[in-house]
Amino acid sequence: MLEKTRITDTVIGERNFHIFYQLLLGADLQLLKSLKLFRNVEKYELLRNTTAMEEDRANFHYTKRSLDVLGLSCDETNSIFRVIAVVLKLGNFMFVPVTNIDGTEGCQVSNVYEVQETAQLLNLEAQILINCLTRANSTSSTQEDVGCEMDARQAASNRNTLCRTLYSRLFTWLVNKINETMKSTQREKNLALLDFYGFEVLDHNSFEQFAINYSAEKIHQNFVFNVLRSEQELYLREGLDWSRIDYFDNESICELIDKPSYGILSLINEPHLNNNESLLLRIQQCCAGHPNFMTSGSNSMCFQIRHFANVVNYSIHRFLEKNSDMLPKYISSAFYQSQLTLVQSLFPEGNPRRQASKKPTTLSTNIRTQLQTLLAIVKHRRAHYVFCIKPNECKQSHQFDLALVQHQVRYMSLMPLVHLCRTGHCYHLPHVKFFQRYKLLNSLTWPHFHGGSQVEGIALIIRNLPLPSAEFTLGTKNVFVRSPRTVYELEQFRRLRISELAVLIQKMFRMYHARKRYRRMRHSQMVISSAWRTWRAREEYRSLKYKRQVKWAVDVIARNYHQWKIRQYLLTIPLRLPPNTLSPLSLEWPAAPGFLADASRLLRAIYHRWKCYIYRNSFDQTARNRMREKVTASIIFKDRKASYARSVAHPFVGDYVRLRHNQQWKKICAETNDQYVVFADIINKIARSSGKFVPILLVLSTSSLLLLDQRTLQIKYRVPASEIYRMSLSPYLDDIAVFHVKASEFGRKKGDFVFQTGHVIEIVTKMFLVIQNATGKPPEIHISTEFEANFGQQTVIFSFKYGGLSDLAQGPPKVTRKANRMEIIV
Repeated sequence: MLEKTRITDTVIGERNFHIFYQLLLGADLQLLKSLKLFRNVEKYELLRNTTAMEEDRANFHYTKRSLDVLGLSCDETNSIFRVIAVVLKLGNFMFVPVTNIDGTEGCQVSNVYEVQETAQLLNLEAQILINCLTRANSTSSTQEDVGCEMDARQAASNRNTLCRTLYSRLFTWLVNKINETMKSTQREKNLALLDFYGFEVLDHNSFEQFAINYSAEKIHQNFVFNVLRSEQELYLREGLDWSRIDYFDNESICELIDKPSYGILSLINEPHLNNNESLLLRIQQCCAGHPNFMTSGSNSMCFQIRHFANVVNYSIHRFLEKNSDMLPKYISSAFYQSQLTLVQSLFPEGNPRRQASKKPTTLSTNIRTQLQTLLAIVKHRRAHYVFCIKPNECKQSHQFDLALVQHQVRYMSLMPLVHLCRTGHCYHLPHVKFFQRYKLLNSLTWPHFHGGSQVEGIALIIRNLPLPSAEFTLGTKNVFVRSPRTVYELEQFRRLRISELAVLIQKMFRMYHARKRYRRMRHSQMVISSAWRTWRAREEYRSLKYKRQVKWAVDVIARNYHQWKIRQYLLTIPLRLPPNTLSPLSLEWPAAPGFLADASRLLRAIYHRWKCYIYRNSFDQTARNRMREKVTASIIFKDRKASYARSVAHPFVGDYVRLRHNQQWKKICAETNDQYVVFADIINKIARSSGKFVPILLVLSTSSLLLLDQRTLQIKYRVPASEIYRMSLSPYLDDIAVFHVKASEFGRKKGDFVFQTGHVIEIVTKMFLVIQNATGKPPEIHISTEFEANFGQQTVIFSFKYGGLSDLAQGPPKVTRKANRMEIIV
């Protein structure tokens, strides 16, 4: 219950609600200016004769930050501060009584500027605010003469009621907002804290103290029932050996106050009671004779109630007014016109579209309903009680008033409670819950127990614990634990066991999770590997297919290109051949692509053979014989005789002296049977003794070698071709040849012949062919720098020496005979 009377009626020595001081001291200048407030506390009637503290400045920042943490928006926070500022400024409204022309009493607001500022904070027309405070039953009009005028006392009463209602509804709205913000969408455990002051015994006790003391009586009754009475009844039901502990039960006091029809709360709400005197009389009539009710005297406006804590004297003054304390409907309607959303939500009954509800409930009815709801909630919860002992009345530390402390211990039933805790059991649980909670402490009962009933399982758990068995008692339905120490140790064992099991579960879960992750990763790896291998195989297949297609295309293109190149090459060979290249000596040939090198080589060879064939076919018999002689000369002298190269370009004429046409020769050849002249020329015969050159006509026929005088054509020597078996030459550029004759009679007489002629290659070649035709086998051709020659009766060694590039190179070689050695310098 909010003690909202504190807003307008502050007790001497106490302060108003903290938020007023926090706002004035902690808000910055900009916020105070927007709220039309001053920092001085003395400027506000509601805070007059109270003091602000320096800690209010810091507490304001905590409060503001708390609103932000709770999820309130900036607009909502500013609206809360504006409503608090409105409460402070409403308290400053001063009503001055006035007498109207018709003699009735009215009032006016003396400080109109406060009205203007308050209306600005509320986003409301100032005249509407003035009308609702100074005229009864005024409508929501801005006209000045609407409704009936009130006197200054009634206006001040409505002002105070408005301040209390405005603050009270703001407090309720904020509590609902916080509960809505903190409300969990899931079902979970909650920790609730219920704080109540206890009894209030003042010099002047009124309706507020009555309500507070009634709440304390109900909560104390709940404590007595839940702890002292219920606990002992539980021991007896469970069959425990128990001696009953006496205690004071305040049930009769609660019935005195809230008994239906005849309780004091019911009497206050009776409709026919219109003043406090009749209320007191009605209470005395109905409660007389009750042991806890007493009257204060015949002329006193008070009554007394013997509470479980003490006797309290209540003044009946303003009981009915404080019980009703309702705000008139027209004031709610006026405030609903405010453009501030928060203010509209605080006065929903002012909405003209809203249907009129039933009669508003009184404060006493609300208190009783809220207490019943609270105790119904506490009944199904596990409650823990904390008792606060007031040490002294002076509010000083380290000072104890023994009588005051003993009185509190006595009326709060702490002695029976201590006795109950010492002789009874501090903790109990049903068998099922105890077994389910502590079965993990024994390996035989965890995780499943199959050895018998739950009582046997509980006995196994207790016997296995390192705790005295006397600390546990088994009832018919519950297990009782005697000392809090045992409960603490039992929970410690459970906590350690839970840690061990948690580690085990974590280990198994981590193993399961790791194995599952491993299997998933392995499966994923296999899937990825399979997909990758499939992709790779597909890509390789595609690549191979593509390469095969490319290779096929390349092969096709290359094949066609090669064919085209071959065709082009073959078709263009005749066009690219240089003119006049039918000579077999011509080496010119069109260049061919690299891949046709072998074909080009074969074609070139074929072409060469063809040229040779054409060349040969162009010859007559004489030319063919000459070609045969040239080929034979190449076989004999190529790469062996230095002078061979000079003879290649010169055709073998044979008859250089035109001997065939000589008539004299014709007669001679007829006699010697040498008709066909193979070779005839004037050569030099080297003298055997001196080495001098002697000109002579040499004639070679198809059967013999003839040496004739060049003038007379007289035959000096005739050597048959079969008698010559060898011809010797040097490898140099000389023109000397030695014809070796067989050792016949002619040979022994004349010996070998030494000739020097410029046609030495031709004469040796033709002599070779003649001998081959005559004998059927080729003669020996000996080419060396030294060789022997037969000069009749002696053998001479021919020695050829190279004289270098001297004058000898321009003339005939120099021949010198020295004994049996003939040196020739070339």
